[in-house]
Order: sequence, then structure tokens, then C-alpha cells
Amino acid sequence: MNVREGGVEVEVPEQGGEGIGDEVFFNPVQELNRDVTVAVLRAYEDREQRAETYLDAMAASGVRGVRAAAEGWDVTCADIDDDAVELCRENLARNDLDGEVAHRNANALMHESVFDVVDIDPFGTPVPFADAAFANTRDLVCVTATDTAPLCGAHFHSGVRKYGAVPRNTDYHAEMGVRILLSAMARTAARYDVGVAPLLTHATNHYVRTYLELDHSATDANAAVDELGHLYHCEDCLHREYDRGLIANPPASCPACESDRLVTAGPVWLGPAHDADFVASVREAVTDDMGTAKRARKLLTTLEAELHEPTHYDQHRLCKEWTREASGMDEFLERLRDAGFDASRTHYGGTTFKTPATVAEIREATGPE
Repeated sequence: MNVREGGVEVEVPEQGGEGIGDEVFFNPVQELNRDVTVAVLRAYEDREQRAETYLDAMAASGVRGVRAAAEGWDVTCADIDDDAVELCRENLARNDLDGEVAHRNANALMHESVFDVVDIDPFGTPVPFADAAFANTRDLVCVTATDTAPLCGAHFHSGVRKYGAVPRNTDYHAEMGVRILLSAMARTAARYDVGVAPLLTHATNHYVRTYLELDHSATDANAAVDELGHLYHCEDCLHREYDRGLIANPPASCPACESDRLVTAGPVWLGPAHDADFVASVREAVTDDMGTAKRARKLLTTLEAELHEPTHYDQHRLCKEWTREASGMDEFLERLRDAGFDASRTHYGGTTFKTPATVAEIREATGPE
């Protein structure tokens, strides 16, 4: 079937009922992911004008690479599947675009060649491709992880094995996935004396997507490692706190309610997961020919204003804990701000928010007058 997306037209195989089969995989749900990627590439051209080459490391139909080529990038599409390689060639030609198509294992290609921007968008975990990407990429590594259950702690042992960290299934499970993924990527990059700085990160539709700008020195790698630490979460009163460092030092019991049901997660990324100015420039680069333009702009607007706290709260979850009726989010957040606390919505859901206030302080600030 033919699909038109962001000004290009590509041919993709008819997908099975579950979207998984022997045919070359194409996921229409990831259109938002691809639209934001194109906007990121547009914004990044202004940020780093020397960047020219782009690798679509797991190209499949090549739609991501074709769209990058249409933006003027020097594109290489790579895949190990014979049908995917042929489809990439056909889709580049269909749009009168130049680009290399490599019938190669992505890891082998990344170890042998240097690219300015590398895009890792596998089915499942990106971990098997991270070493090769960080070892040789010059400027920007774009990463998708679709195995959100291991990342957020719902599949605990799988998360520990794959990401070398302890994930916990909390009420901020999507952000737990973000922080575990960023930690794993930062630790991988540091092995090659590469520091990472997340320019934009979001958790949407059962995947996590991040764009990591690279700095190539041991000092930068050390600075990234310094952003790692541990979260301590009370399963009874929802209190949470954190500290930096690769060695956990949890309290013996919850400082708020003295419960012994305090769990430790980490090492997680505690630093900013986005650069607000860059996110704003990405939003400006979204154009109306994108099928998810409205959703993308809403996502990016929310993300730009999101505080850099490493966890978020869910108002409904808190109000249930307090046996209190939930109020409108605007009113709820305004009460927090009136009490002197910073507060922002988050992109994780309509009732989620961030604030440096503790659970007790949130309860007091937003309680009945």
C-alpha cells in the first residue's frame, strides 16, 4: 500500500493484524515520532550547521530516511533484510531523492563509518545498538525504546538485565522509563569518553524517544555520569526523594510516614530530560503538512514548560490517597503556585504535574479552603 507522510510518498507492505509478521514492518502509530524527528532535524541544522550525514540504522520501509533525505540530509538507510533494502531503494527513487542504501548489520556499519546523526529505532530495546552508536557518532543520537514494561519496572527482571539498573513500577511509571533509558544511554556513552545532553525526550504511545547531543571528552562524560543517582519512593504515602551518586543510600524508612515500604530505583538520570529553548525551536519547525502537526505542537508546548523534576505526580492518584475529590488542573496548580511552589503540567497525561513540593506540602497547599 502507498502511504503519504510529511510530503513524501512511500510504499509499505500490508501489515498483519498485530502489525508483526514476516513482511517489512511499518507502524502508522509512529507517525508522531517521525514528524517530531523531522522537526528536530530542521531545528538541529540551525544548532549545528556542520551536521550533514544521517543514518537510519534500522530502516525497514525507509520512511524515516526518505523524509530526512527530503529535508536535504545526506542519508544512509541500513537494514539486514533483503526486502527492506529493496523497498528503501524504491522509496528513495519514487521521491526522486538521493541516498545510500546499505545491506548491512547496523552495528557493523556504525563501527566502520562515522555519521553526524544516527537514528536508532528498533523493535524493542535499543541497548544492543547503543555501543556502536556512541562510539562513532559525531553530533546527535536519536533513540527509540518500545519495551516500556521493562523500562518502567512492570517487567522488573527484564529491566534489570537490559538496562543495568533497578526500575520500579510507580505512579510515575512513564517517567521512570525515561529516566532508566537516559541513565543506560549516558553510562554507555561514557565508556567511550562521550557525554550526552538530552535535547528532547518524550514518552508517548508505549514508547520512549530521546535525542541526545554528544560532547566528546572524558570531562563531558564525567559530567553526564554526575547526573545519575537514585530515587527513593514510598509505596504507602507516595513520598519520593532522590540523591546523586552511583551508590544508593536509602533512608531506613519513609521520612514522611515511617513506612518500611520504601523502594529504591536506579541509577536513573536525574538531570534535565530536555532543553526548553531547543524544544521551542522544534515546535516552530513543525509544519502543517505533517499528519500529526496539532498533536506534535501540543506535546512540544507542554514539554517546553515542563519542570526538570525527576518524578511527576498524578493529581487523581493523590486525591484518591487523601479521599478527596479532584479539582480542575488549572485551579489545582494555581493553588500550588499561590503557596509559593513552582508547578507545571507534564506531557505524560492530563492530570500529571511536576513540582518540587513534597506530598505533604501539595496536600496542604491544595486542600479545601
